[in-house]
Amino acid sequence: MQFTLGDIAIPDSQLARDITQLVRDTESTLLFNHSSRVYYFAALAGKQRGLKVDPELLYAGTMFHDMGLTPAHSSPDKRFEVDGANAAADFLRSRGIAQADIDKVWTGIALHTTPGIPEFMDPVVALVTAGVEMDVLGIRYETFADEDRERVVQAYPRTPQFKEDIIQAFYDGIRHKPDTTFGNVKADVLADKDPHFHRGNFCSVIRCSHWHG
Repeated sequence: MQFTLGDIAIPDSQLARDITQLVRDTESTLLFNHSSRVYYFAALAGKQRGLKVDPELLYAGTMFHDMGLTPAHSSPDKRFEVDGANAAADFLRSRGIAQADIDKVWTGIALHTTPGIPEFMDPVVALVTAGVEMDVLGIRYETFADEDRERVVQAYPRTPQFKEDIIQAFYDGIRHKPDTTFGNVKADVLADKDPHFHRGNFCSVIRCSHWHG
């Protein structure tokens, strides 16, 4: 499906088609539609902010950003964001994409759940996070036109209980490696879903370190 929102569309290139096919074949419909909405919201945010961004790189970043939640790309010991970033990097490298561009996509995915930093970085990095924050958290919701929001959701529907479903998807993707949630928002997901989860404590880590003082 080719959906156009003003002058925003999925890039008409073999790279973008290959990305679409891979993500569609790997992710659930929930995550595929979410990632697709993130692309359009990210591109809209870029227009709002006057940022120029390579649409292929932005598409790669938004579509791969949750790949680390899938069994095919989930490591036993890395943050899911890093798993997704590594999957994207491997894919782009296999297509001959320049390392500097791969680095932008990798960083955008790796930092997409780390607020307060991506917005000051390269537009690819900033906008991957902006798209995710809009679709999941509704950040800057009021800056998007009602018609634009409705058309994006019509093209890539949200489930009736999207918020609970996306929390469950996070949980399913990270529950086998709880230590990777230390110091990041996924600890909140485990705490919400698993009554036996014990959150890591930064102060305790400092006090138990080998340094004395």
